[in-house]
Amino acid sequence: MNKKDVLEIRRQFSPENCAITRICGCYVDGDKEIKLLSKEAFLSMPEEEAFKYYDIFKKTLSGTVGRNLLTMEFPLEAEKPGGRHDFLMQLLKSKLEDDMLLEEFYRKVIEFYDYPENYYIVLIHGNYDIPGKASDGMEMFDASEEVYEYMLCSICPVSLSKAGLSYNAEHNSIEDRVRDWVVAAPVKGFLFPLFEERGTNIHGALYYSKKPDELQWPFIEEVLGCQQVLSSGDQKEVFQTLIADTLGEDRSYEIVKNIHENLNEMLEANKEDPEPLALAKPDVKRLLEESGVPSENLERFEEEYEHVAGEKTTLLASNITNTRQFEIHTPDITIKVNPERTDLVETRVIDGRQCLVIAVDDHVEVNGLDVWTLRQEEDV
Repeated sequence: MNKKDVLEIRRQFSPENCAITRICGCYVDGDKEIKLLSKEAFLSMPEEEAFKYYDIFKKTLSGTVGRNLLTMEFPLEAEKPGGRHDFLMQLLKSKLEDDMLLEEFYRKVIEFYDYPENYYIVLIHGNYDIPGKASDGMEMFDASEEVYEYMLCSICPVSLSKAGLSYNAEHNSIEDRVRDWVVAAPVKGFLFPLFEERGTNIHGALYYSKKPDELQWPFIEEVLGCQQVLSSGDQKEVFQTLIADTLGEDRSYEIVKNIHENLNEMLEANKEDPEPLALAKPDVKRLLEESGVPSENLERFEEEYEHVAGEKTTLLASNITNTRQFEIHTPDITIKVNPERTDLVETRVIDGRQCLVIAVDDHVEVNGLDVWTLRQEEDV
């Protein structure tokens, strides 16, 4: 799913667009014991309560596509009768009205979701009547061509509110605040099936993780049955290993800076595209070539890519570069540079020593205090 697909489903979580038919919940304590089971028609819920659930559902579809939101595919064996995909399809078709299927789902989550404290599993079923679109892109709500039937699962931590004092209006007094168990924003979740190109794709699921590098693969494999993909952190590590192995001792500051600048230019050119910028093996090779990697090093790239990443692996540009900062580290110094002004830093050999030279054309601050620049000293 791309950003546009995600936003279209997120818009359904509002009173005006709500297409949720049923909501089910399972409250689990730190000992993995079920403390509460609930299920009801969503539209029968009090409005104030429904609004809080809308926030949970929207947050389960929040973050960056390819980083917090990962499109995952099912292997063929998972789609066979009795497989995990088959189980999810049964749960979907039951519209969450089959108690045995719900209990089995909760038990799977409890067994494989690694969390030592209390949490709340929320599962909803919805039917989105996809409006048709005119040639000018306007939605035609009376020209629906397909109904997207889906399940959204959100897993929310539940923690005891902090101790403190509060004002009691009834008694006009300051008293010890009553501590209660508060449901927090979701940290994990998934949407099944996928919503792609304004239609249903039953061969995949969209997985949400608040922390991109804590995906919990045992949970994904055992509950969803989806194939493993590289997390954002893994992609960055793979890319850095590729650079290091391809360049070897030719890993100069200038080449690494060029790679950073070229990646950022590619992301800027792609920013209006709802699809995240994905780099396959030929794209990465072209990036290195345009960044000044010597041809003899590029001969080594082919073998390194297959060995480190895998022949068919793609890397998202947003996962392998940082558009917000450019940092240079030595054992004793850290330099942070505006990513758009990496030209201000260059390497030179001065008195036989390799040095980083920073061009200073404006004022300089040291611990918040303005100091004289060389130009100012020359002008005095």
